[in-house]
Amino acid sequence: MPRLLREINDRAALELLLASGPLTRGQIGDLTGLSKVTASQTLSRLEERGLVEVVGEQAGNRGPNAALYGVIPSCAYVAGLDVGPEFVTAAIADINGDVVAEVTASPNGHDDPVSVVHNAVVKACRSAKVALSRLRGVVIGTPGVVDPRTGDVHFSFDLPDWHEGIHEALARDLRRDVTIENDVNLVAIAERAKGAAQQVDDFVLLWVGRGIGLAVVLGGRLHRGRSGSAGEIGYLPVPGVPLAEDIRATPGRLPSLAGGLQSLVSSEAVIELAAEYGFTADTAAEAVTAAVSAGVEGDRLLDEIASRLALGVASVCVVLDPGLVVLAGEVGQAGGVSLTGRVEQAVARICPIRPQVVTSEVTGSPVLRGAVIAALEQAREEIFAS
Repeated sequence: MPRLLREINDRAALELLLASGPLTRGQIGDLTGLSKVTASQTLSRLEERGLVEVVGEQAGNRGPNAALYGVIPSCAYVAGLDVGPEFVTAAIADINGDVVAEVTASPNGHDDPVSVVHNAVVKACRSAKVALSRLRGVVIGTPGVVDPRTGDVHFSFDLPDWHEGIHEALARDLRRDVTIENDVNLVAIAERAKGAAQQVDDFVLLWVGRGIGLAVVLGGRLHRGRSGSAGEIGYLPVPGVPLAEDIRATPGRLPSLAGGLQSLVSSEAVIELAAEYGFTADTAAEAVTAAVSAGVEGDRLLDEIASRLALGVASVCVVLDPGLVVLAGEVGQAGGVSLTGRVEQAVARICPIRPQVVTSEVTGSPVLRGAVIAALEQAREEIFAS
């Protein structure tokens, strides 16, 4: 029992310091309920383990200044990756979550996922001056379906060379556990930690870009489904649109992208729709941005995009009733409140539920940020358990 109590106290103090930053011994005691003696013993053990150190002093009203204790940033590092068909971005962060290096690399013709990931991680580690062996968590974000039973990408249009066995091969190559996660799921993780879904336990995030994807968070946890296919909303049948066909992957052939909701609201569909309303653009984001500031014609385009998005949002809401819907990806970001308000109204017209619809607040690369946050959770849990 004494050992268990020590472990509980150590974890409580370390979690507090990670969440709050440097604190005095007295503050740690007050916030954790530990006595001054127990707090001192706990900090001594954490110092011996190389996890915390004195980082400064805090002046008091009486007596000597109190030492401020903080987590040693270099006690552990993690890697987060955003893997796409054209570029791979890798970030190295310390245990506090501060990114110390970020690099973007091109596969340069390499089709082998292990080589692509290895080269990106090594390049990032060199930039951060961190040995590969010091990584305590590695999370890789990829498009496609990731099977939670095996950890492998089941299929991905953009990454056809990612298949069963890659997960194990990556772990063997990097000599540590590796997690492969769907990219939209990682965006949801970032949104809950740093964005519009903070403190929200039940929400969905709709990503509209080259394709369309959905992340589902219930009870504060990602819902992936039995095979990892929860959120493949692009295949949702909608009235007046051909059904997706040939959707099952077979050896040498990926499923078809045609049909279903994705044929209405993917980036390509939005570009084509915008042209019908007189907005010619190279990207969906440019078209939607132009519509937002264009007056009546822009309003008509935004109304049509919102009505199309509402078909998917309403279908999700009548099943899950999430309360909050986050629009992310290039279309959602470009539309902002002009689009979210319209989607909210359009959903209310066609179903009995009116969820709050908001724009993503995660800046930078949301997939990469989510990968780093997920890797930090793993690394911290490993440290707490050690």
